[in-house]
Amino acid sequence: MNDVRAQSAPPRRASVVFNPAKVSECDLRAAVAHEEAASGWAASQWFETSADDEGRSAAERAAQSNPDLIVVAGGDGTLRAAAEALAGSGISLGLIPSGTGNLFARELHLPLNNLSTSVSTAFAGVDRPVDIGLAVLERADGSTSRHAFLVMAGIGLDAHMAGHTNERLKKRIGWLAYFDPIARSIVGNRQFDLSYGLDDRPDVETRAHTVIVGNSGSLTGGLLLLPGAVIDDGLLDAVVFRPGRGSGWTNIGYRLAFNRMLHRTRFGRLTARLTPTPRAIRWAQARAMRVRFPIAQEMQLDGDTQGFVIAASLSVHHHGLAIRVPRTRLDPASTPKTGATRGRTSP
Repeated sequence: MNDVRAQSAPPRRASVVFNPAKVSECDLRAAVAHEEAASGWAASQWFETSADDEGRSAAERAAQSNPDLIVVAGGDGTLRAAAEALAGSGISLGLIPSGTGNLFARELHLPLNNLSTSVSTAFAGVDRPVDIGLAVLERADGSTSRHAFLVMAGIGLDAHMAGHTNERLKKRIGWLAYFDPIARSIVGNRQFDLSYGLDDRPDVETRAHTVIVGNSGSLTGGLLLLPGAVIDDGLLDAVVFRPGRGSGWTNIGYRLAFNRMLHRTRFGRLTARLTPTPRAIRWAQARAMRVRFPIAQEMQLDGDTQGFVIAASLSVHHHGLAIRVPRTRLDPASTPKTGATRGRTSP
């Protein structure tokens, strides 16, 4: 009887959400068809993103098709838009990294620059639950909007990079295209006033050049920005750059350059304990964070500019998504990093 039921069960079916500006549709269809045949899946349904909607509506339509799996082919922005639509849906998500940074895929140690391996992982991998960052943005006209992010939300330098980096240059030279907006922002050294609060603690006023809140900790080029960030720990991590007018940028650059060594090696952790953290850079952790600005500031989410906001409330949806990862390897990032201080805040 069990054999009869197994034979009569319909084959599994996937839906594919793809950004045609990031991936070759022809190559992607060929790789998916090969995996469907090899794994006994039915023909997938296809949903293309558009220039005015990077992926949310396509992901919503994909979810309505009742698939066993949704495959998302695009960059961090496409994945972020899909996450907004799929948070809490229970549908497994396979990722085909096709952007410039692919920061979320790197954090999960997913295969990069290998279309067939990425598609195989999406269809034949195992689910790993990960957190989703949630952002409620308030604008000067009183309107609010809700968004998701998987990597980082940024104000200041981070948002300036997202909004002012040449897209053609990004396609040609990758993350090196960010050098010009970074240099301009550092030379200008424009800083702003803000108040921020962590969980139920009182708000604090400060002045900063950049504020970044992340679900994962690494930037392009291998820089470790948020040493304590883990993508499935139910916490958000934040960093504030306060370079002032003196040697602040030198101290910030030094700390970022050596962060990975300081937090990932035994000698580095000993050095970090014995070396005071520069006042120009401060880290914090919380389940919920809020920021408010007397003058509206530009904000980005996973590399997508959101325009100017006067306030933002950030929280985390613990294990809001299930991402397909390789079956043969458990990701070491699923375990809190040795030496990271949980629940730490700094003034």
